[in-house]
Amino acid sequence: MDPVGTDESGRKGNIPDRSSREWCDEALTRLNAGRPESALDAARRAADLDPGAEWAYRLMSLAHERLGRDADAVPPAERAVELARGSWQARLRLAAILRRTPGRWREAVEHAELARRFAPEEADPEVMLGDLALLRGDHAGAESAYRAALAADPGHPQAGANLALALLRWERRRPHHDPAWPVDPRDTGRARRALEVWSRQSRLLVAVTTVAVAVSALFFDWGVQAQVGGFAVLILLAPLAVRQARRVRVWSYVPAMFVKDPWLGVAVVSAAVSVLAFSAWLLLGVMPALPSSFDPVWAGLAGIVVLGWPALAAVRALAEAWRGRPLPALERSRLAGVDRTARRNAGVTLWIVLIRTWSVLVPLVGGALAVEPRAAVAALAVPYPMVRGYLRARYRDDSLLLAATALVVLSAVACAAGGLLGTAWAGRIGPDPAWAWRIGIGALGAAMAAFAARALRAWWRGGPGPWRASLVMCDLPMGAAPSVALPAEVRQTFSYARSIVLSYGDDLGPRVVGAAASVTSTGELRLIAETEAWEAIEADPRVAVFAADPLQRRFWVEVRGIALADSDVLRVTPKQVLVGEFPGRHQRR
Repeated sequence: MDPVGTDESGRKGNIPDRSSREWCDEALTRLNAGRPESALDAARRAADLDPGAEWAYRLMSLAHERLGRDADAVPPAERAVELARGSWQARLRLAAILRRTPGRWREAVEHAELARRFAPEEADPEVMLGDLALLRGDHAGAESAYRAALAADPGHPQAGANLALALLRWERRRPHHDPAWPVDPRDTGRARRALEVWSRQSRLLVAVTTVAVAVSALFFDWGVQAQVGGFAVLILLAPLAVRQARRVRVWSYVPAMFVKDPWLGVAVVSAAVSVLAFSAWLLLGVMPALPSSFDPVWAGLAGIVVLGWPALAAVRALAEAWRGRPLPALERSRLAGVDRTARRNAGVTLWIVLIRTWSVLVPLVGGALAVEPRAAVAALAVPYPMVRGYLRARYRDDSLLLAATALVVLSAVACAAGGLLGTAWAGRIGPDPAWAWRIGIGALGAAMAAFAARALRAWWRGGPGPWRASLVMCDLPMGAAPSVALPAEVRQTFSYARSIVLSYGDDLGPRVVGAAASVTSTGELRLIAETEAWEAIEADPRVAVFAADPLQRRFWVEVRGIALADSDVLRVTPKQVLVGEFPGRHQRR
């Protein structure tokens, strides 16, 4: 007969005496049904029946993770690796949970790299390495890993969805913290909140005080009193700064936090600049007989204090909109299929493309009105990438997005028509182009109104909004697949075979050596082989072990797996088991 795979076996159904693998099957079923607490109980039953079942410990770890008990998920994952050191699934499960454990990020990367080394033909290890790179902001590394995963499995949903995020240069909600830092992310989170609160309070106080002082002095002739109030606010800023500074307990990490999250650094620096400008503005105001040449300086300082915050917000919005490559990201989201995360991110990406288009149309139309109306004809080409992306994405879940897209297209057409009609109108021929300009500018305003309405609806309902912060990472469970079991006939063959052959590869090609083998209770093979094979296996641990039926020699067995050195033996964790018959007269029976 032809070689056939003897993958996982196990009956399903409610039977009183289940085996360990049947309890593992049940645990996986409960996990997929969204019942992690019940799945944890089933996995524990499996481990009690067979303490060497590494699959049971992987399922226990995954159940703890689903329940939000990351600290409890680590020990069973480590136990699974101890039981099957060559299991790429166990390495992947441990990497998945260690990345959530403060101070163990490097270990997570090491286990993920081992999983890729043990199973280079699988997509999941590449996806895990891509996730680890993406979480650290290494978008180039993440893109490379996701493309390698898609080369192995073109339909992998997580690889496709997260590749779109890498193309968008996505950052997680806490970009100030590097997961590889040994410090607890809660400590850096508290530091970030303290810095943000100080910068927000400082900028708001000095801006409001500047306006109040100016209004009091100009309209109510309360100049002296207003200046005194301004200095009082300046003094009030000192205890506010001290209060927030005490909440920062990781000052040594603050510079690195600014590098990881530049906008946090910009917010803090802008707040300091606003306070200094406010102080200088107050001092110039109390100086007697100030020359008129200082009037622009005085007005400029007030402008920095009052308009600096809105200007910074506008710059950040534009910078976020023009970050990454949204059109290729849309294509990856479309290819990811019906994955819910990919669909959500596609909608947010379409809003990003719309904001980009709007930000190009506004200066183009303004420049055309100010310099040369005929230049507005170029507006016809601006919405093309947006419309093409919208049609290819086939996203119909957001009516306000459709309305805003139509309004932007209408604005481009109307402004282009206004530019063309302006030439004819100069000769008093044709309709008045003013109506076309009004329609175009009105459509631009209406598109922003649709954006504001969509943002307000998201805020009211607590759902994803039309902005980059609503992008989410696809994080499917990893390391839950069944382990490869050795059937009874395979165990018997290796236990009593007269000769066993170990096949491995080195720089010169495939090699074979004789070996002696035994089967452990956990389903691993323990081999004693010639020393020449050890160095080659250390470089490439993928091996195949062959044995023949020791009784009648009618069939042969091949176990493909990962070999790792353990003291004076090689431990082989099975990845695939093949059984075949030798040709002979017995096949006629």
